Amino acid sequence: MKLADLRKDYGREGLAEVDLDPSPFHQFERWLGQAAEAGLAEPNAMTLATCTPDGLPSARIVLLRGLDERGFAFFTSYEGRKGRELEANPRAALVFYWAALERQVRVEGTVERVAPEESDVYFRTRPRGSQVGAWTSRQSEALPDRAALERRLAEVEAEFVGRDVPRPPFWGGFRVCPLRIEFWQGRPSRLHDRLCYLRLEPTGWRIERLSP
Repeated sequence: MKLADLRKDYGREGLAEVDLDPSPFHQFERWLGQAAEAGLAEPNAMTLATCTPDGLPSARIVLLRGLDERGFAFFTSYEGRKGRELEANPRAALVFYWAALERQVRVEGTVERVAPEESDVYFRTRPRGSQVGAWTSRQSEALPDRAALERRLAEVEAEFVGRDVPRPPFWGGFRVCPLRIEFWQGRPSRLHDRLCYLRLEPTGWRIERLSP
């Protein structure tokens, strides 16, 4: 296989300034809804990029679980690698990519913890297996083997048998509070449409078109 031969030309549709909602959050909800309507698997999947204070980056896929005017929320262990990096360097970037629609959205901003009450509400919506799993996993820690994880799972299941599973104190939400949100629509000859919302202080957004 020659990587240089793996090419796709884009041309489904364009993105003009007049098509954009004044709010990037409403514009994102529109695109997310269209991705869901198109039947795309996990349209709320996003790449989360974090960085240590000395500049070492890392990235992984997580799921968007909350969206409002404050920002984009997801939930995880505070003790795992991404949690530690976000606590030490509260800045992050997100990327949503919907290949079938030839679209991506990039988000950059600061990060804050979701309020404990909001994390409690979301935790109660999770399947019981996922709730137990949150207690079982010491995220990102080395394991001797799979059996060690399964032994820990059995211990946690026995501990909570017959009662509700509470949210672990080391597990909860983070919110990316955007300073910049870019909407990318693929176009022919790599001359893509890139429209970017830039946050104005104290409120409001400026929209600018970027060269592809």
